[in-house]
Amino acid sequence: APIYTSYCSDEWRHRLHGKVVTGYLQRPPFRQLRKFLPLLRQWWFAGLDLNNFNLIISITGNGEAKFAHSKSPHLSQPRSGTDRSPRLSSIKPQLSDMKRPLHISYCHTPVHFYWRHYKEYLNNPGFKPVWLARLGLKALVGPLKRRDYAAAQKVDHFIANSSHISSDIKKYYNRDSVAIYPPVNTSAFSHLSSINPHLSQSRKGFVTWGRHVPMKRIDIAIKACNQLKLPLTVIGSGPITDELKKLAGPRVTFTGRVSDEELAKLAVSAEAFIFPSFEDFGIAPVEALAAGTPVIAYKAGGALDYIIPGKTGDFFTEQTVESLVAALHTFKPLHYDHAKISRFAEKFSAQNFHADFTTFIKDKM
Repeated sequence: APIYTSYCSDEWRHRLHGKVVTGYLQRPPFRQLRKFLPLLRQWWFAGLDLNNFNLIISITGNGEAKFAHSKSPHLSQPRSGTDRSPRLSSIKPQLSDMKRPLHISYCHTPVHFYWRHYKEYLNNPGFKPVWLARLGLKALVGPLKRRDYAAAQKVDHFIANSSHISSDIKKYYNRDSVAIYPPVNTSAFSHLSSINPHLSQSRKGFVTWGRHVPMKRIDIAIKACNQLKLPLTVIGSGPITDELKKLAGPRVTFTGRVSDEELAKLAVSAEAFIFPSFEDFGIAPVEALAAGTPVIAYKAGGALDYIIPGKTGDFFTEQTVESLVAALHTFKPLHYDHAKISRFAEKFSAQNFHADFTTFIKDKM
């Protein structure tokens, strides 16, 4: 099936076999400004003509994709001027009747900077100049929220990526949903754990990885391990990497970006993965679980779906250094069964995702 999106890199066009459809937002000057143009992205997705399809699946983290809905229950031809690859004509199915396409939205989150995390984005917009980003957010958030809510009402069925997001969909959109966990490449981590048991048996220190941005709160992990003089390996990179390095004590190591194989080795070698961020789901901690590594997580968001205290890890209740220090004090690495943790993580595998998603679609079609 073709994939409609407001922007796509050349790398992803190649990886997706030329099935990507874009429009004017792909072209200059919009492509350079795309992060600042949520209203235009809303309009672009809302303007798509998708009536000839049986099924529309929108995947929304930024939120605008769910604006893609059918205009009417009648068939129509693609509008003139649509930026469309010729090879897609053989992909697009024709309806045998006049039914409106079914729209299922797989929602990773109601848009962060409209809803739950508005205040955090206002304090730290992530764009420069900061004063202009704050001014734009304050001016636009009202109409953007109203349009976002209205678009959510046109979706036929919502799927959330966690129980936490399911509750947010209810809270912000007043819509019911079911949770289907996103696909995690668990086999890459569980396989290494099984073929290199000595790595799992000689676990030392702590590990964390993810993009180095303020909302990940990696600073909490660094400061807590500094205070307790615990070894911590920080994997990845991002705009605040240099700031994090300035916080690091002598037992904190930065690896930068690593290969998938090296990431798995570091996960299998650690006593625990520290997860201090408030995530909608959180792929990284589930990867760690697949490696048999318990997770010490901030008690919020997606972590509530996969952290079972004393079995797959433990929680700290406040997003502070003091709360994490208290959890590290009571953490008992020898109490965990690494093989059981790895088996538990299989419920989040790509295979289970495909099976659950397919079953949901068949039930609704």
